[in-house]
Amino acid sequence: MSAQIIDGVLIAQKIKEELKCQIESLKKKTEKMPKVASIIVGENPATKVYIKNQCKIFDELKIPYEIVELKNDVSESELVKKIEGLNVDGDISGIMLNLPLPPQINSRKIQNKILPAKDIEGVTVENLGKLVYSEINPIVAPCTALSVIECLKETKVDLKGRETVIVGHSEIVGKPVLLMLLSSLTNSVTPTVCHIATNNLSGHTKKADILIVAVGKAGLINGEMVKDDSIIIDVGINRIKIFDDNGTAIIDDKTGKPKTKLVGDVDYDSVSQKASFITPVPGGVGSVTTILLIKNLLNLFKLHIGEEVEGYKFYESRS
Repeated sequence: MSAQIIDGVLIAQKIKEELKCQIESLKKKTEKMPKVASIIVGENPATKVYIKNQCKIFDELKIPYEIVELKNDVSESELVKKIEGLNVDGDISGIMLNLPLPPQINSRKIQNKILPAKDIEGVTVENLGKLVYSEINPIVAPCTALSVIECLKETKVDLKGRETVIVGHSEIVGKPVLLMLLSSLTNSVTPTVCHIATNNLSGHTKKADILIVAVGKAGLINGEMVKDDSIIIDVGINRIKIFDDNGTAIIDDKTGKPKTKLVGDVDYDSVSQKASFITPVPGGVGSVTTILLIKNLLNLFKLHIGEEVEGYKFYESRS
């Protein structure tokens, strides 16, 4: 048996087409477009790649944006001042703060300087807090967690009561996913959250009908650790070296550096032979994340101009 692939690229394309229609409608009604300010601090290569991917979608959807670049030695007070300026800038509809930040800056403190009404990443205390209330549909939420939910919806499997194990309890994935999956008073899953202090991880994962892994450790979950016919959502993105049959790193002739590839937290080859559904890496959860950032942006923009906003329904099936 081989698992059915949950195609994140296809899911993202469906959402993108929905958003294109919304954008055209907003243009006709308001003659305005939301504008994004994306803050980057320092020269982190991974952040630069993420920004490049953001800009591709902004350009494709004709959404104006501003990249705010700050030096690595920027002080916390200077960064706060920059965010406060964007908060009161009437041309800016959404603000995102790209992580990681340099060690002199408290990331959690700074994220909460963003106005909740401009928090397109859904990471401020106020926006995260709305996830606690059952059957209240928030209009923004952390994009990676939302992507996990979209991937689960794509399976069309009834989630009611299913034993669900989440490995990882971060504020941007594990915790919000847990709250999203508990959002229904009558149809929620039965969740367990595992983390670095969990003893006997495989004892938990083997019981999971649904396994969501978001740790950032390549190969953490293998085929012996999963239940037959389970649904596997792999959130991890890890870059590892490629080795030949002798265990020697393969060198790229152009760069002179070892070749690498992207993998998740799940050993895809072994796990896909037991699961019923699985997200690949790349091409799974990560492919959906950026387009949901745009959806958050449009929701906040519509709220600002007095348009009706339909919040996220975590147990609503996609057509």
